[in-house]
Amino acid sequence: MRRREFITLLGSTAAAWPFAARAQPPVKPLIGFLNSASPSAYAPMVAAFQDALNQMGFVDGRDVAIEYHWAQGDYDLLPWFAATLVNHKVAVIISGGGPASLAAKSATTTIPIIFSSRADPVEIGLINILKQPGSNVTGVVSTSDGFVAKQIELMHTVAPSATLIAVLVNPSNPKEISEARDAQALLGIKTTVLQARTGRDIDATFAKLAELKVDALVIGADPYFDSQLDKFAALAARFGTPTIHALREFVTLGGLMSYGADLPNAYRLAGIYTGRILNGEKPADLPVQLSTKVELVINLRTAKTLDLTVPQSVLDTANEVIE
Repeated sequence: MRRREFITLLGSTAAAWPFAARAQPPVKPLIGFLNSASPSAYAPMVAAFQDALNQMGFVDGRDVAIEYHWAQGDYDLLPWFAATLVNHKVAVIISGGGPASLAAKSATTTIPIIFSSRADPVEIGLINILKQPGSNVTGVVSTSDGFVAKQIELMHTVAPSATLIAVLVNPSNPKEISEARDAQALLGIKTTVLQARTGRDIDATFAKLAELKVDALVIGADPYFDSQLDKFAALAARFGTPTIHALREFVTLGGLMSYGADLPNAYRLAGIYTGRILNGEKPADLPVQLSTKVELVINLRTAKTLDLTVPQSVLDTANEVIE
């Protein structure tokens, strides 16, 4: 190639570079979604989060991209997932559950973190003050105080002949243990506390219920337990055990009852905060929100199978009845 032709070609190519750069689509902000539980159990929460995000003007795939990481109850994976999101330079991290939120906090002090937790965020060390987080961490806490006592009370109302009710807790969540013991003193209903942290422990728990002469089971609100809804529903049906869980999805799978925080509402609030942060607000300026909505769901088909009659007074307070 002649020297003049080469210079002409080089000049025309260089002149095209700015136009090629301008033609590239803008890079979408990346949202990191870190959760202790499983995608199947939390599908309604994800839908509520995305719906709120849409309302704030951010549609997944159009305005933002979302990278999901689900620990499915294996808390040991959370630090690695959190580090991965930091390495991917996400614009914000949405953390679900206390363990996931603590992992995210340990991974970064600069990337905004919006948590959704049923545990007290001050008590577990996520923040110092609810009204003024003053750091890169803020979010939504769902009220959970007194839930164990209410679940025990509901179970005793629906199964009045139950003389012993077991409360299953994860030993990593000591608050549930103390609440179960407090509930026995408050309600005068005999309870026993059982512990599980693995699938094998859950199997052993149900096998042990008959030996202990347990008449009904309350499953504590724990992210690992949230990831085991299919197992809990199958074992409850197999052993014919009246069982109550914190999530509605347990009842749709055949469980007897659920009573707990309305988590889709909490994730909806988290979606709104995400939009506000993407629009330039700082997490330090956003007070932690309190989601006070609770829901009671009852499966009458399962009640009939267990030969239980749900009092009308309980049905009248239910948010949903599956017939």
